[in-house]
Amino acid sequence: MNDPGLDEPVEKAAQDVNLNRWWFASTACPLIAGTFGPIANAFSICALVTKWRVYIPPGKDEAHGQKIQDPKWLIAINAVSLAFALIANMALLLNMTSRLSFTIAQPITIVGWYMASFLLIALVSVASTSAFRLPPASAHALSQAYYYAVIASGLYFIVSSLMILTVVGAYRGHYRKAFRLTPSQRTLMLQTISFVVYLLLGALVFSTVEGWDFLDAVYWADVTLLTVGLGDFSPSTHAGRSLLFPFAFGGIVMVGLVIGSIRSLILERGKQKMAARFLETKRQKVVSTVDDDKRTITVGRWTKTSFSEKGLTESQRREQEFRVMRQIQEKAERSRKYTALAISTTASLLLWFLGALVFWYSEQPQGWTYFMSMYFAYFSLLTIGYGDLTPISNSGKTFFVFWTLLAVPMLTILISNMGDTVIKSFKDLTMWIGSLTVLPGEQGLGSTLKVGLQRLKLGNLNTDNEGADKGLTARGAAEQTKLDRLARHVEEDELEEAEEVGEHGDYLERDIRFYHFVLAKEIRQLLKDVGTTPPKQYTYHEWSYYLRLIGQDEDDAESHRKPNVHHRRRQGSEPDLGIADEGENLKWSWLGIRSPLMGSKTEAQWLLQRLMATLEMEMMKLRSSDESLRREPPPISMSDLKNKGKGSSGSESTAPETELKGEIESAHDREKGKKDE
Repeated sequence: MNDPGLDEPVEKAAQDVNLNRWWFASTACPLIAGTFGPIANAFSICALVTKWRVYIPPGKDEAHGQKIQDPKWLIAINAVSLAFALIANMALLLNMTSRLSFTIAQPITIVGWYMASFLLIALVSVASTSAFRLPPASAHALSQAYYYAVIASGLYFIVSSLMILTVVGAYRGHYRKAFRLTPSQRTLMLQTISFVVYLLLGALVFSTVEGWDFLDAVYWADVTLLTVGLGDFSPSTHAGRSLLFPFAFGGIVMVGLVIGSIRSLILERGKQKMAARFLETKRQKVVSTVDDDKRTITVGRWTKTSFSEKGLTESQRREQEFRVMRQIQEKAERSRKYTALAISTTASLLLWFLGALVFWYSEQPQGWTYFMSMYFAYFSLLTIGYGDLTPISNSGKTFFVFWTLLAVPMLTILISNMGDTVIKSFKDLTMWIGSLTVLPGEQGLGSTLKVGLQRLKLGNLNTDNEGADKGLTARGAAEQTKLDRLARHVEEDELEEAEEVGEHGDYLERDIRFYHFVLAKEIRQLLKDVGTTPPKQYTYHEWSYYLRLIGQDEDDAESHRKPNVHHRRRQGSEPDLGIADEGENLKWSWLGIRSPLMGSKTEAQWLLQRLMATLEMEMMKLRSSDESLRREPPPISMSDLKNKGKGSSGSESTAPETELKGEIESAHDREKGKKDE
């Protein structure tokens, strides 16, 4: 028997559910490390190439101070720290490209970054003492290089700690000892490295051309490439203005590529993993809420629906499970969207408020209030860049570079999540209002109002009215769907050969050829559905038809499992998952973990894979030397059309030729009439 559950065994399915819990350690941690590691390297370079102390002449500020030579020991330790960090970063990249094994690369990466962090922390601690800064304190200050070292030490410590989480999860067996990074994730890392190198090289060129301090040029390059445009630094030489054309264009393109990669990454992996986790949590919660006395199941906080097997056929019971699972999908997806929006909104607000707090503290010599800092952080975060307020302190400029690099991915994530929730709701509301006023739908104003009120009542945008009688006519509707689809295939010229075989009385051979033809045509249709956005969801009757094609009959209770939901869970016990029974014949439930609606694939992908596997198996049967295997009756028959309305299923081998021809001609006439209409 074909098992229409998840492709992997039950143990593998459980591992996939568990892997969703460990997604942060297996995927997010190395991705963050691979992205922010190069940024920390860039900050280390900034901390190494410039002196750490400045003398402030009378009437000047620290931004225009005179550099004081650093001790040689500070330069040496700073260089060693950078060397450790570069080796660690190189080991990580080699591991991600499979040039270095996990067991060798990870100790090098973790130890290297920790050593880089501890050395910089030691230097920063010494540099913060009054002895290093030289008396009098009012006439001396720390340069931007010192603050770049502070940020770099923190980044090294964070990314190395994240990699420890990755290693722990791998050695505990939650995932393989390898990075589960997709091409888009690797691309994001390479794009980040390229952008950092581009920024530093551009700063070096413009510092030479314009006579700026190198770290001031880094600040200017950051403001320029991220299109903030504060205006406190701008090229004044003819050479600098000429070089700005290619530099700004190339940098903005690179920023766009990074933003695009972040967005695709969120859509590709983050949503998928988060959605799988929300769906599984919601499914387990709903399955445990069946009320035998009231014959209901609680799908939402204020949503209960009827759930009883009394008086239902097997197909009706299965359709009932299917509809509950669809509601679980919808509510889990809505929860995921708004949870993601809440997280990204909170993170963005923290970035704004905490950033303003740092700017307020660093720019106290300018007399900034916290409100002024919030104002500056706001128009900088949105890249408006009025320029009426700009940071002039060494700490403020350094933090601004780091802060804006965080703002780009954060705002990208926020806008993406808003597009799935707030913006989509506003768009739907606008279209609905338009349909009531200047853009009435084809069905008229009354129908539009009725649909709108129904959506508000249901609390979602699901307009599938399939089975308004709650599944009481499931068998008839499913049979009608199957027969209609088969009738559409009969009109094809390629079936003439199958009809000719039937004319000679070999109805089984005719049905086998017809079955192969239907499989090929349905695979072609599913190939079109695979690329649709959003992913297509099929009705229960369509699922019933497709499952019949792969050898599963929704009317056959022997291949199905009833989730043990009729008894309340004891405290601390796990809910029944509806997974496959032990043994060769695997049984499943629409509400179980083996349900096709629970997989990581889209419904079209799942069905396409199954139909292709079924067609391959049929081709193998034709090449088999076993006559009984080659002559095994298919799950559908052309004679199903003849028996339309009688609820017949299975292969018919005694259908008279004249009756079959008449049914085929009727199918041709129906299709022709539909086309004429």
